[in-house]
Amino acid sequence: MISLFSMTALGIISCDFQASRNNEEHHTKAISSRDLIVRRGQPFTIILHFRAPAGATLPALKEMVFIAQTGEQPSMANRTQAIFDISSLRNQKQWSVDVEERDDQSWTISVTTPADAIIGKYSLLLQVLDKTHSLGQFTLLFNPWSREDAVFLWNEAQRSEYLLNQNGLIYLGTANCIQTEPWDFGQFERDVIDLSMRLLGENKQREKWSDPTHVAQAVGALLHDHKKKCVLPTPQTQDAALLTKRRGSVPILRQWLTGQGRPVYDGQAWVLAAVACTVLRCLGIPARVITMFSSAQGTGGKLIVDEYCNEEGLQNGEDQEGRIWIFQTSTECWMARPDLSRDYNGWQILYPTPRGVLEAYDLVPVRAVKEGKLTLTSAAADIFAAVNAKCMVWKRHDDATLELTASNTKYVGDNISTKGVGTEHCEDITQNYKYPEGSLEEKKVLERAEMERAEMESTEERAKKERAEKERAKKRMEHETVDRLYLFLEAPSSLPMRGDAEFFVTLVNPNNQEKTVQLTTEVQAVSYKGILAAKLWREKQFFTLSTKLVDRKTYRLSFSNFEQNPPENSFLRLTAMATYSESNLTLFAQEDIAICRPHLAIEMPEKAEQYQPLKALISIPNSLDAPMEDCVISIYGRGLIHKERTYRYKTVRPGRTLRTQFQFTPTCVGVWRLTVEMDCNMFQNLTNYKNVTVIAPELPA
Repeated sequence: MISLFSMTALGIISCDFQASRNNEEHHTKAISSRDLIVRRGQPFTIILHFRAPAGATLPALKEMVFIAQTGEQPSMANRTQAIFDISSLRNQKQWSVDVEERDDQSWTISVTTPADAIIGKYSLLLQVLDKTHSLGQFTLLFNPWSREDAVFLWNEAQRSEYLLNQNGLIYLGTANCIQTEPWDFGQFERDVIDLSMRLLGENKQREKWSDPTHVAQAVGALLHDHKKKCVLPTPQTQDAALLTKRRGSVPILRQWLTGQGRPVYDGQAWVLAAVACTVLRCLGIPARVITMFSSAQGTGGKLIVDEYCNEEGLQNGEDQEGRIWIFQTSTECWMARPDLSRDYNGWQILYPTPRGVLEAYDLVPVRAVKEGKLTLTSAAADIFAAVNAKCMVWKRHDDATLELTASNTKYVGDNISTKGVGTEHCEDITQNYKYPEGSLEEKKVLERAEMERAEMESTEERAKKERAEKERAKKRMEHETVDRLYLFLEAPSSLPMRGDAEFFVTLVNPNNQEKTVQLTTEVQAVSYKGILAAKLWREKQFFTLSTKLVDRKTYRLSFSNFEQNPPENSFLRLTAMATYSESNLTLFAQEDIAICRPHLAIEMPEKAEQYQPLKALISIPNSLDAPMEDCVISIYGRGLIHKERTYRYKTVRPGRTLRTQFQFTPTCVGVWRLTVEMDCNMFQNLTNYKNVTVIAPELPA
């Protein structure tokens, strides 16, 4: 047990941690200027102030030893405690302390931490003649600026984006209609460092907190567990729906850890990736949110996804083992992988461990996914399947028999997107995950992956797979031997809310015989996970298709024809299914359509002066066929507005435009984001943003 005594016995009256200066040098001043928060592998300075000239106690001071410790039961054995004396040799591989300056009243001491030190909250102690005094506490984080740290990132622009930038963009929508969602990561908000440490503290393997791989996996698993406990069913009433805000990570993190924040509903569970990104950036690990469009999920690593529809073409998706999600968000983080090899350093994707404990997370090198290294980590096969699987659509008859439809293969793993470095533009990073479709490299990777997968399978699994493949081959052979027709579906990538648009179904009969065709077209609302949310519209037609004929039919896709309004945050799934009596062959085609809401426009200068009033003009045209009632506009922006402001407006009739302006006074120099959000009876979370550069006022001559 360490015994503490007063520093006055040594003539020391205070210890100055110089938090403001150290935090500035360690890129943590945005977190705090009062509490010392430093990065490992980089020196920081403290000052010891003496009551009397230091020379009087110099013999005792020469015997002093420093102790840095973290956790409830610190121990040198597990590296949660370090004991070190004064030395002029700085070493990034061990704790060290050096006296930089000294005079009669004070000593300026430089403390260097190892580049592989355990992160966390530390106590710094001073021991002299077997007696110990607490100098204070500090927080130690990972250091992407240190070449010796496993999270070192050599590009300053990337460090600024993936570690320091709190203003993010997340991409939702469909592969053909990518929609931008402004997101406040808020990793430097006042309580996020404490919340992040509190979250990590739920992982009891503190001795492994020096390893960013372990920390990232722990963060993913712990957040996943909190999400499971805290995600709520989507509210059905209009008033309750106003609670479904998704502005940023911090309110969600507060809710999950303290119950004092903003709840998350099941239709917004994709926010887990953004919250994980916030915690990782706060802890010093470069991170970003990526979006995979048309992502194969629940496949168990299989490269075939079987989707099912009924005889009317209706897809449910809820009971399927695997299905194609419209989009999936994930977190990538940057680090070296000494546990694997240098080839796999760089971006790693945080992913739930398949077929195991739900609380377990894997960290898969993106390079391993591209090269088809399925056995490298436990989730590598699942991510490879997410971006490379092929989809087969089966028709389930009323007697439960299955029929393979003739459908165009869905392209999986499309437009993998993330925010560009230092820009507001979307960056397509699909090339990081897969080679170009049809290339020789892709063919080699797929062949290698098939071989690795075969080695992973049991005899029973291999036999089952062979039977399934024989059945598919038989069905494909049947399709090739009949006088088949061809079905094509052309649809817009988006549809204005409450609006309409045309879509086209083309049937081609290349045969010398006319065909009697039943054509069923259907629209359903689905969640981003591809699960049925509502049946909206269906039309069935019977007609004769003449020989050598191309028949292009035009349809009107209109909200006015829907049985109900699509639920908030849903997508339209348009399907066409054709059968003809001369064969058992069913033709199937599908398109997913994003719903576009009215446009919220912001007019504001690109530059502004600190402490000078700034105006923003807001306009929202009502392009709907119904009035927008109960309109509420919220504005918020770090560095621009101290506290979120909310305003209520009267009804906006169809064809009219809601116009308003706000005035606020920027208080901080830098690039800041103003975010404007509107809710009404027709929709929620209509959001847009604009950045402004705030400059310091010119000093009078």
